[in-house]
Amino acid sequence: MKLNELLDSFEIYMTNEEEAEYSKLEGMVPLASLSERQQFIINNLIRKSLVSKIQSNKGIMVAKND
Repeated sequence: MKLNELLDSFEIYMTNEEEAEYSKLEGMVPLASLSERQQFIINNLIRKSLVSKIQSNKGIMVAKND
């Protein structure tokens, strides 16, 4: 039996702050351009696999996972 057959929907819990930062995040954004608090929230979203960290020649960028 597959996991998809057991679960009707699969949602990842987000706090209000995480949800606000996640909704503001559009395209690729340099991680260094965010405030310290925003970086902390984005790192939580990275741990939850909702946001990806991308290494580029401009530095570390972050973007939503679709």
